[in-house]
Amino acid sequence: MALRQYADFDSRARRTEYWMFTLINVLISISSSTLQFLLNLSIFGMISTIYSLAVIIPSIVVGVHRLHDIGKGGWMMLLGLIPIIGAIWLIVLFASEGNPYENEYRPDPKDAYAEQNL
Repeated sequence: MALRQYADFDSRARRTEYWMFTLINVLISISSSTLQFLLNLSIFGMISTIYSLAVIIPSIVVGVHRLHDIGKGGWMMLLGLIPIIGAIWLIVLFASEGNPYENEYRPDPKDAYAEQNL
């Protein structure tokens, strides 16, 4: 979902969407780095770097969507610039339950998902 809404900063993301996106990115990065280390080929380093650059904006977008789901503005992503405490606080916010009602950023994504599967 995050890659389809590449530049749409005005939406909401469920916890599952955010954490699955993060898990997949971490697994791809770890496997690329492991291949680079084991095979001692610099091509995997280049692939890893290109992949990391390609997912910077979708990572920011899915983080902003997650913050919108809990009723916070996207500017809260700047908390990550505060060493240690900012990253910890963002993890707490990303793991928080979303607002179960419509907020200024759109309706609850859980309700929209439930309505589609009736």
